[in-house]
Amino acid sequence: MRTAEACSPSHPDKCADQISDAILDDILTKDPNARVAIETMGGHGIITITGELTTKAFCYMDRIAKKVYRDCGYTDEIGVQVNVVSQSPDIAQGVDTGGAGDLGIMVGYACNENEAMIPQELYLARKILKEVLNLGYGPDGKSQVTLDDEGKISRLVISVQHKEGQDLSDVKVLAGNYCKDFIVNGTGKFVIGGFAADTGLVGRKIVQDAYGPQVPVGGGAFSGKDPSKVDRSAAYMARKIAVDYLKKTKVGLEEVIVKLAYSIGVAEPLMATIQSRRGGIWYNSKVEGYDLTPKGIIKTLNLKRPIYQKSAEWGAFGTGQEWDK
Repeated sequence: MRTAEACSPSHPDKCADQISDAILDDILTKDPNARVAIETMGGHGIITITGELTTKAFCYMDRIAKKVYRDCGYTDEIGVQVNVVSQSPDIAQGVDTGGAGDLGIMVGYACNENEAMIPQELYLARKILKEVLNLGYGPDGKSQVTLDDEGKISRLVISVQHKEGQDLSDVKVLAGNYCKDFIVNGTGKFVIGGFAADTGLVGRKIVQDAYGPQVPVGGGAFSGKDPSKVDRSAAYMARKIAVDYLKKTKVGLEEVIVKLAYSIGVAEPLMATIQSRRGGIWYNSKVEGYDLTPKGIIKTLNLKRPIYQKSAEWGAFGTGQEWDK
């Protein structure tokens, strides 16, 4: 059995991700070479923005944060406090020469279970949640799908924000169309959502942002980081390599896992491997034919563009990004 969850783009954690990435997008529009590491936490009337920023551009972070929160569908009063400083010169001296912005192991994945090339349980969790949100309830919500050994949905959990006393029968009908064993709003009520209900923190949904719990998570969070941070850019590159390998090796290939390991201040990866499964047997090989330096990845995927808030909405992979193609 396999289980994965999906979060609405307006879930507090995903709202925090989008705020950080909206700030990143705004800065990259004005200064593509900026160094950005913006963290966002929101909760109970206050959004706090902190981190490191080295740029020639000026950014109204408070205005962007409030706009993203409003665009997520929330109307409650919200204040913003900002505490951002320049990037540490100890880190900058390694990045300036083309080295990685941090150490870490980044994982890329692709499989043949659906057109998005992501695990089926995550694919279905996202799909069902989108259908639920299209019914016109509140913006906050989550879904969770469990597949049985045959790949069919055996259990389904849906949480969706709603108005006081609002009927949820159409959500239950939708859930029943997928499986008989489902739970809708397990506590019986979900009226208060967003930062008014719960604290949201950037990077807290890294598993559902990637491939779900069946695939290893190596690096850190993506949102708020410019592409010199290999946590983000190398994870995207690993996904591209996995997709390329799956498409090129068409006959019988079931899934591909790519792992890239870096050291801070060093351009070339310390490890670049491919694991592929065919007929239930795993095969190992090395990554070849790609420029895996931070500069090479940024050039290949054209990452100095304002593309990041969109990638924070429904997850980084299987959502039609450059590295998914």
